[in-house]
Amino acid sequence: MKVIYILWLRQLKRYYRSKARMIGALGQPLLFLVALGFGFGPIYQKAGGGNYIQFLTPGIIAMSILFIATFSGIEVIWDREFGFLKETLVAPVSRFKIMIGRTIGGATVSVLQGIIVLLISTLFGFRPISIYLLFVSLIFMILIATLFTAVGTAIACLLTDMHAFQLIINFFIMPLFFLSGALFPLQGLPTAFTFIARINPLAYGVDGLRATLANSAQFGIFTDIIILSGITFIFLAIGSYLFSKMQV
Repeated sequence: MKVIYILWLRQLKRYYRSKARMIGALGQPLLFLVALGFGFGPIYQKAGGGNYIQFLTPGIIAMSILFIATFSGIEVIWDREFGFLKETLVAPVSRFKIMIGRTIGGATVSVLQGIIVLLISTLFGFRPISIYLLFVSLIFMILIATLFTAVGTAIACLLTDMHAFQLIINFFIMPLFFLSGALFPLQGLPTAFTFIARINPLAYGVDGLRATLANSAQFGIFTDIIILSGITFIFLAIGSYLFSKMQV
């Protein structure tokens, strides 16, 4: 447990030590929230969809968590290149504990970023439907963060080039984000897009956040939790296995 705590604390210090990194991470979600929220808001309202800011905010929260969590995997490559990872791995603890500590650290940073985006969104007119359901929304934030931190770690274990990691991650997460229902409703889409959304784990995270924050869900909150939890467990196992086999 001590090793997990140290790695968790190190992840937090590494991220929040850089103010430029924090501000930069908030830039993209806020740009989407303001530009799309106010740009497409009147069109969405005329189409009978209601308040677009209310619909959009859960998707933007999920996006901020997704990007921070997935890109946290690059630190595995960074630590491997500069020797810190080798020093960590020679410690008399299992690689599984090391991987879990790094994952918890990356997930914590991602959830905190999601909470910051949620708080800022209230300045633009977003209103959670219930104070009590805010705590349930935290469950979905944690699941999204843990899942995609594990995904980022798993991909990083297979690579040695930081530039290749960034290209692959961008190629991987952009389709996940745009086909998750974060920006538009999933109802009425062509069959192919509906199928992709149903196998997209982020779609269940967005749906869960929308159910708890805006009272609008397509799959159902219990379906969202069960499927997202199952996929998170699978990728934690995959990430742990790849981390245990990684050559340093």
